[in-house]
Amino acid sequence: MFKEGVPRIRMCTGTACVATGAKKVGQQLEHHSKVAGHDIDIVHTGCQGFCQEGPVMKIEPQGYYYNRVKATDAHDIVSTTISAGYSVRKLLFRQSVMEEPLEIMETLPFYKKQKRIALRNNGLVDPRNINHYIAVGGYRALAKALSTMTPDEVLEEVDKANLRGRGGAGFPAGKKWKHVKSSGYPIKFVIANGDEGDPGAFMDRSIMEGDPHGLIEGMLLCAYAIGAQYGYIYVRHEYPLAVVNLKHAIKQATEMGFLGDNILGTNFSFSMDTREGAGAFVCGESTALVASIEGERGFPRPRPPRLSEYGGGVWNYPSNLNNIETFACVPHIIENGSDWFKSIGTVNSPGTKVFALTGKVRNTGLVEVPMGITLREIIFEIGGGIMDGKKFKAVQTGGPSGGCLPEEYLDMAVDFDSLANVGSMMGSGGMVVMDEETCVVDVSRFFLTFTKEESCGKCPPCRIGTYQMLDILNKITAGKGEPEDLERLEWLSERVQKMSLCGLGQSAPNPILSTLKYFRQEYEEHVHDKYCRAKVCSGLGQFTIDHAMCFLCGLCKQACAFNAVKETRRTYFIDQDECTKCKACYTACPIGAVKIGKVPKPKPVAAGR
Repeated sequence: MFKEGVPRIRMCTGTACVATGAKKVGQQLEHHSKVAGHDIDIVHTGCQGFCQEGPVMKIEPQGYYYNRVKATDAHDIVSTTISAGYSVRKLLFRQSVMEEPLEIMETLPFYKKQKRIALRNNGLVDPRNINHYIAVGGYRALAKALSTMTPDEVLEEVDKANLRGRGGAGFPAGKKWKHVKSSGYPIKFVIANGDEGDPGAFMDRSIMEGDPHGLIEGMLLCAYAIGAQYGYIYVRHEYPLAVVNLKHAIKQATEMGFLGDNILGTNFSFSMDTREGAGAFVCGESTALVASIEGERGFPRPRPPRLSEYGGGVWNYPSNLNNIETFACVPHIIENGSDWFKSIGTVNSPGTKVFALTGKVRNTGLVEVPMGITLREIIFEIGGGIMDGKKFKAVQTGGPSGGCLPEEYLDMAVDFDSLANVGSMMGSGGMVVMDEETCVVDVSRFFLTFTKEESCGKCPPCRIGTYQMLDILNKITAGKGEPEDLERLEWLSERVQKMSLCGLGQSAPNPILSTLKYFRQEYEEHVHDKYCRAKVCSGLGQFTIDHAMCFLCGLCKQACAFNAVKETRRTYFIDQDECTKCKACYTACPIGAVKIGKVPKPKPVAAGR
């Protein structure tokens, strides 16, 4: 339990902070506090969100927020903050050296506009201690439901809240629950989808690591509402800390009577376990996930029957499947009511959403914001704007299945419907920011490479279509694109989207279609002008040396393996016949004197010559 009346350090021990040395920091804090004769309470919490600044911690009662803490800083923390009550200035956050440091966590721009529901206990409790969860109100919603509400009332409250699934297209959880319950079959399952495979996304991982009991309580409430007896948490094997914390939490909850037979003295019984996936992205699709739980290869299955119907769920039993973040919101809805939940966010997308903010943005990490916030607020206020003063170019939402949105949509409200209307999607919550030095054609190629590799190969449209689309993109980015390739790319994208069996193939063309829609000129430059304006794609453009800038250091000539850079008495120049456009000279030049421009089009030959 929490120690009252003693200084408390809430230290992040999520994956990112552990990777940067949080455990050593904790050991040194314990050592130096013991030497100084201080009794301190060190709470090893889950992810606190500001991952790039890790290891991070919050000191109470002052509320000081320290970032990039090293083991060698432990002595200063104990002697200055614990002993004297003052902040250690060098550990405080500051956006730049010209600004005053900020002492309190809530005053940081990264946290100011956040509102935490799903992540409420991350950064607050030790996920390995069930007593911490109970101390902050954990399992209170379950007790309320079992003592004062019928299963139908719980289901109705979730339905009234219009809690939409946080893992994909946003289907209302209440309606899904009702469909499972209406199956009438006596045995039912509840499944939590923790197979988070989007590049750069770690929302579900942070909940499973930092608040496993919140997930368990949400699944218990679902089971009570629909009459389920068994549950599974499907989690990626690549999340070892999440697996350990979940198994420990299930054991603790069973020992304390929150799982098992006759929960809290009622006739409600529910047991659960974890299942580890082998890392296949396609297993995030519901039917493939069910196949994987059953021990089969993760192939999607045609529907009907749906998971909610007999013959479609785990071992044919009706099953309800929701995303981790969706379940994490349920206890708060039951405890505070659907009206409270609907007071946050927008009418059609109530509540909050967790995003993994990554890319060319100054402040990266995990953010939870009310639905309806604008992209500009997330990127430029919470994220601190674009790195190194570069210009914003696009933001990609929804992971490899989402779309890239240009600057004109920065003031658009972020919710399920708004994103879908402009060709993107909420997805599980990945948000990748791109600057002017990002090539959208190359980005499309990157995401399609991922989806092509992760295709299970069961249906030809996805298996063959993603391969053909990637082949075209490889041609274009290598400078070998032809005018008809763009039409072929669109034609293939539309067919793969309409004809694929599951969501992986149906959404795989989204990055291509959205970038063709908003950045078609860049595709045309790659094809017609053999030019990449972001200077990313090798094999494109004409390489020249700006003689006014060049100070004759000779590094370009040294870097060229093909002897294309020639030297005269007073300058260097690039022989276009021998240049392979490998970019070695461009990369080697320290002052940017090597330029990449559009390939000049041949002049028409006069008639009669």
